[in-house]
Amino acid sequence: MSRVPLIARQLLRHEARALHSLGMWALRRRHQIPEGALAVAYTGPQTAMLYGMVFVSVIETVALALLVPWPVVHAITLVVDVYGVVLVLALHAACVVRPHVVGSDGSLRIRYGALFDLRVPAAAIAAARVDRRYPDARLVRLGPDGVLDLAVGGQTTVTVELTEPVTFVRPLGRRGVARTLRFHADDPREAVAVLTRARTGVAPDSSAAPR
Repeated sequence: MSRVPLIARQLLRHEARALHSLGMWALRRRHQIPEGALAVAYTGPQTAMLYGMVFVSVIETVALALLVPWPVVHAITLVVDVYGVVLVLALHAACVVRPHVVGSDGSLRIRYGALFDLRVPAAAIAAARVDRRYPDARLVRLGPDGVLDLAVGGQTTVTVELTEPVTFVRPLGRRGVARTLRFHADDPREAVAVLTRARTGVAPDSSAAPR
C-alpha cells in the first residue's frame, strides 16, 4: 500500500497545527503546560535563521510585485509568497508555544513544534545530563545504537538515558524505538536540574559544564 496518502495526511495535520499555533502565539498562550511543570524553550539556535527567511521572502514578494506585469501571474505569485511567509512564521510559532515539558512528577515531554511529540514517563528515565553535541543536519535521527537525536540548529544539549526503550513517531508517520534521547534546550542546566530533582529529590552537581 502506498504511503503517499499517509504522508499527505501527516503534512496537512502538521500544517493545521502550525497555523493554530500561530494564533496561540499571537495570544501569548502555550500548548499543554501543566501546573507545576517546567516549560523548556529550544528555539534559540533557529530564531535568527527563520526571521532571516521571513525577511528574504518579504523582499522577494515586493520585488516580484514590482517586476511582474501580468495581473493574473502577479496575483498567484503574491498569494503563494504571502502564504509561504505565514507558514515560516507558523513553524516558529509552533516551536515557541510547544516547548519541551518537565513534569512535576519527573516525566518528560520533548517536542519540535507540530512535527514531533514524545512523552516519557518518569519511571523510564534513568539519568539526565548536560551534554552538548553536534549531530548531522536532520531534525530527527535514530542511530543504530538506539540513540535518538532531536536537533535544533544542528545541536543537542541534553542527554537522557532510559531504563527501557520508548516508541516515537517520526514527522512523516514512521515509528522508531529509542533507548537514549538527545535534544536541545536553550537552558540545559535548568532542564537537567529540574528533571533530576523532580525524579530523585536531589539536584545534579551545578559545577558540571556542557561539553
